Amino acid sequence: MTSNIGVLGEQEAARYFVARGGAILGRNVRYPCGELDLIVQLGGVVVFVEVKTRSSEDFGAAEAVTVRKFSRMKRAAAAWLEGEPFYREVRFDVVVYRPHSGEIEHYEGIDRGAR
Repeated sequence: MTSNIGVLGEQEAARYFVARGGAILGRNVRYPCGELDLIVQLGGVVVFVEVKTRSSEDFGAAEAVTVRKFSRMKRAAAAWLEGEPFYREVRFDVVVYRPHSGEIEHYEGIDRGAR
């Protein structure tokens, strides 16, 4: 279950991508193998986004995307792509939202997770 602060972070991340010309293809897409917070069409690329919302500077953010978490994201992305009728270029991103400042940090093209 997603917390209220998590929902806020996902809403802000979606706004961030839409403001940059993206189209939201999915939110909180769940499979037995993993979950995708956001799926965004950005130009010719499908971006699978992990959103981390942090109410304090005390906790790591992007670092919370471990190798295990990233592996689950990749499996969920593969499951989503199975339903697509044609090849698509994909990318995995992490967005960190800090509600106290309204700051968004966007890490494009992660490839292994932070640890």
